[in-house]
Amino acid sequence: MNWRTKSIEDLRQESEAHPLKKTLSWPHLIAMGVGAIIGMGIFTLTALGAKLAGPGVILSFALAGTVCALAALCYAEVSTIIPASGSAYTYSYTVMGELAAWLIGFALVLEYALGSSAVAVGWAKHVIGFLQESQGLSLPAAFLAGPFEGGTINLFAMGIVLLITGLLLLGTRESALLNMVLVALKLSALTAFIVVAGPSIQAGNYQPFMPYGFYAQIVDGEKVGVMAAAAIMFFAFYGFDAVSTAAEETKNPGRDLTIGITGSMVICTIFYMLIAAVALGTLNHLEFAKTNDEPLPYILRQLGQPWVADFVSLAAIVSMPSVLLVFMYGQSRILFVMSRDGLIPASLAKVNKKGIPGLMTLLTGLFVAVFAGLVPLQDIASLANAGTLCAFIAVSLTLIILRIKRPDIERPFKTPLWWLVAPGAIAGCLFLFTSLNEKTLLYFFGWIVIGLLVYLGYGLWHSNLKSKSS
Repeated sequence: MNWRTKSIEDLRQESEAHPLKKTLSWPHLIAMGVGAIIGMGIFTLTALGAKLAGPGVILSFALAGTVCALAALCYAEVSTIIPASGSAYTYSYTVMGELAAWLIGFALVLEYALGSSAVAVGWAKHVIGFLQESQGLSLPAAFLAGPFEGGTINLFAMGIVLLITGLLLLGTRESALLNMVLVALKLSALTAFIVVAGPSIQAGNYQPFMPYGFYAQIVDGEKVGVMAAAAIMFFAFYGFDAVSTAAEETKNPGRDLTIGITGSMVICTIFYMLIAAVALGTLNHLEFAKTNDEPLPYILRQLGQPWVADFVSLAAIVSMPSVLLVFMYGQSRILFVMSRDGLIPASLAKVNKKGIPGLMTLLTGLFVAVFAGLVPLQDIASLANAGTLCAFIAVSLTLIILRIKRPDIERPFKTPLWWLVAPGAIAGCLFLFTSLNEKTLLYFFGWIVIGLLVYLGYGLWHSNLKSKSS
């Protein structure tokens, strides 16, 4: 196994040699975190969670959120020790070696690229639902879904991906300011849902609370239960780690990254628990599970609030792309750093006149668009979760190793009770990972094998560290 590592000092020198423009502060980072976390998961996946766990999906949200909170504390410490782009890939390279870093980076493609595709598909469902339900339009079915869902290609999903790619090419600060506006709109819509639907909660809708049990089990060929739903609802929480990919573009990383990561997690956890409680309290879970396209507007229409329903639907349509923006931003920066390290062609790491990796951003957009146009939502979300859980485990393990091997290093933020938090994050991630369905696990390990072959065929021989050691 290849154990060659990069020192923290080397990382800082490389960042200075290939600089990204420092334009972001903590308000931008909180908005980036909230923009990534609150999105398709709460607007679209809630109904899928109700199908798998009934009212127990509220507990699924809590469990997934707890695991993410533990991982967020680990990210907050490690990202301020190693304030360089690349997120879990860079942290693994510094502590666990090049091969481990490459595999984590390959897994991150599942998180960010497939996560972006899933968001695009979820956004398309809202657009299609709004146009058909509220506007009465008849749309050609062949262009509303991919071939695995009875259509030919999802043009709406592909279109939004290409639009966001264009926005990212305009520049980082411009994208961040737009994201802040979209986040404000998103939070306004969710607040409106809570205020309007809250008074209609009926305690009887919470019974039975866990109709399919707590642990994941197979029913009619599908994994169900609170833990099975938590493994999917996990998608609704992650995104805070995208904040860490902005380290090199942050004015004061030691302060701003900590505030951005922890602040966005607190805000999102509060909103998620409120939304889940209201949604499952106002509508029977069996009926709610059938509202896959736009569950929150559906509830409001059932309550006789069509205007509020249209507002929430439009807000989701307008603001959900903020998640897409952050995920695609994160993916392009991770691939940029891998290219800078020589593990993929170095020509892809070129920064344009605006200080952004233009070619990498464009390639990311095309990759995401293809998946969004062809692959079903649940399959994309599950596979994206597998990659994310792998990355969270790597960051938590990195924190443990640094605490043991480098107790002397400066830590702008220290994870409280790290000896409990980091192992807890690893255990929680492993628990959720094993709750994913077998097809997802098979695809994930197949993806990792492909990554290993790519590394052995290219990265191993073109790595900058190999050149330095020769």
